[in-house]
Amino acid sequence: MKSSSKLFTFGLVAAWYSSNIGVLLLNKYLLSNYGFRYPIFLTMCHMTACSLLSYIAIAWMKMVPMQTIRSRLQFLKISALSFVFCISVVFGNVSLRFLPVSFNQAVGATTPFFTAVFAYLMTLKREAWLTYVTLIPVVTGVIIASGGEPSFHLFGFLMCIAATAARALKSVLQGILLSSEGEKLNSMNLLLYMAPIAVVLLLPATLIMEKNVVGITLALARDDVKIIWYLLFNSALAYFVNLTNFLVTKHTSALTLQVCLTS
Repeated sequence: MKSSSKLFTFGLVAAWYSSNIGVLLLNKYLLSNYGFRYPIFLTMCHMTACSLLSYIAIAWMKMVPMQTIRSRLQFLKISALSFVFCISVVFGNVSLRFLPVSFNQAVGATTPFFTAVFAYLMTLKREAWLTYVTLIPVVTGVIIASGGEPSFHLFGFLMCIAATAARALKSVLQGILLSSEGEKLNSMNLLLYMAPIAVVLLLPATLIMEKNVVGITLALARDDVKIIWYLLFNSALAYFVNLTNFLVTKHTSALTLQVCLTS
């Protein structure tokens, strides 16, 4: 039984890791190579897909029972998770406009450091001292790499650092929501409630900062219909990334998740 559980966890990590790479590369292609320079709208497409696919999986396909929000505090925690998630993805997508994927991932290697800090501040959970020691060369390596990166861009770097810290905070928050007694939600239901809140948060930012993006997207589609398929596939893959992300956090821990990401 223990062996099958380990195999299941390994499969989850592999599925999350591969889909995460796919979304990252496709985001980079759309935002840089293709010229679709609308990271906030792209993130909103992701969250819209997560909302719809989560509802289909729970309400129509009955993959898991529908859970309800039990308290105002629980709703506030989910809202906070949505806000932090939006910050992490939007800033990460913005950084991809200025930094190569390889350097973006190198900076992202500091995520376990931020995760350990936030986990201690929010839950007073201490890891083994050896865990903290092993994070020192990772952070040192990123500092050295930043100084020698030929494609270094200060604004892109700051966006990437902010996205990395937000990603770590998100992992800690979702770990709390997935495991706390009395307010525990399963992964699909957490995504079901988190994603629509994220859409509501992203909509005004899209309208203010990326004016007429829908009209521009439709104009692009008239010239090249592949943009629609890129966005649909990218959004569906983002749903799979977020779902497996929650599942990995539930079956391991927030720090383990980020160590897997940076391995």
